[in-house]
Amino acid sequence: MDRLAKNSVLDRDGYLTLIRNRDSVREYAAGLATEIKRQHYGDRVFIRGLIEFTNNCRNNCYYCGIRSGNGCVERYRLSPQDILCCADSGYELGFRTFVLQGGEDAAYTDDALVDIISEIRRKHPDCAITLSVGERSRESYRRLKEAGADRYLLRHETVNPLHYKKLHPADMSHANRLKCLYTLKELGYQTGAGFMVGSPGQTDEDLADEMLFLKELDPQMVGIGPFIPHKDTPFCDEKPGSAELTVFLLSLIRLTLPRVLLPATTALGTIDPAGREKGILAGANVLMPNLSPASVRNKYLLYDNKLCTGEEAAQCIECLKSRIAGTGFKIVTERGDYNGKI
Repeated sequence: MDRLAKNSVLDRDGYLTLIRNRDSVREYAAGLATEIKRQHYGDRVFIRGLIEFTNNCRNNCYYCGIRSGNGCVERYRLSPQDILCCADSGYELGFRTFVLQGGEDAAYTDDALVDIISEIRRKHPDCAITLSVGERSRESYRRLKEAGADRYLLRHETVNPLHYKKLHPADMSHANRLKCLYTLKELGYQTGAGFMVGSPGQTDEDLADEMLFLKELDPQMVGIGPFIPHKDTPFCDEKPGSAELTVFLLSLIRLTLPRVLLPATTALGTIDPAGREKGILAGANVLMPNLSPASVRNKYLLYDNKLCTGEEAAQCIECLKSRIAGTGFKIVTERGDYNGKI
C-alpha cells in the first residue's frame, strides 16, 4: 500500500493482492487516500447539479433499467425550457456545475444539444457544463465542446472485452466505447470513465485490470458504484455489488490518480445509507445531487430502489452539507475543475 501511495501505480499482481487482502488494509488505504486528497483539494467536496433529461435510450444493456427492451418504463423527455429551468434553479441554490445526463436518445440531436448548451453557457458563464449522453461521433463531440461543454462522463463499465459481451448485446462495441473515451480526451474535455463494482461475471482480476486501465487513460474523473439489479432486466436475480468493495476501490483509485475528481455515487448511497459518507472518508471528493424535476426523478431508474427524494435532491442541500460536515469535510459551491483550477 505504501508503494502505491508513493508511486501512484502497481503492477497487476500488486493490485490483485490488495483487492484480495483488503480487509487487512482497508482503513490504512482510506487514511492514505484521504491524506492525498487533502494535499490536492483540501477539505472541499464539490457538488454537481444532476439533470436527468431523458430516460429514452437506443441501447439494450442487460443491467440497465431504462434499456430499450424494458416495456415497463414510463418514458419522458424534458424540453429545452425544462432543462434551462433546472439549471436556473440550481444556480440559485449555489451550483456551479451542471451535469446533463440521459440515455442515448436520438430526439436530442447535435443541433438540439448545441442550442441547450449554448443557452446555459450564455446565462451562466461562470458554470461548468458536463455531459453524459453516451457514445457519439467525433464530430458530435467536437460540436458539443465548441458550444460550451467542459466535461464528459462516459462509463466504460468494464475494461475486459469478454466481460463487456456478458453485459451488453452484440450490437454494442467495447472497442468503440474505449475509442470514444480517447476521442473525448483528444478534444480537450475533462473526461470521466468508470465501471460497476460487482457486475455479473466480474472477477478480482478484472478489477486489477481496471486500475491499470485507469492509470493508462488518466481521466480527470472516475465514477464507480456497486452493481444493483433492476427487476425488469435479465440480471434481475443477480447478487448486488458490495458497498465495502466499492469504498475500498475508491481509495485505490485516489492513490492511483491523486488529482482525480471522484464521486461518492448515488448507487453507493442506495446500497448503504452511509455509503456516501464512507466514500468521502475513503478518497471521494464529489457529490451529485439531483436537479431534475421531482415529477421525473422516479422514472430515471437505472437500478431498483434508487434514492429519488430527500437528501440526494439538490433542494435539500443543507441536509447534505450537515451530513458531510460530520466527516470533517465541507461541501463548497464552486466549479471544482481538475488540474488545479479549483
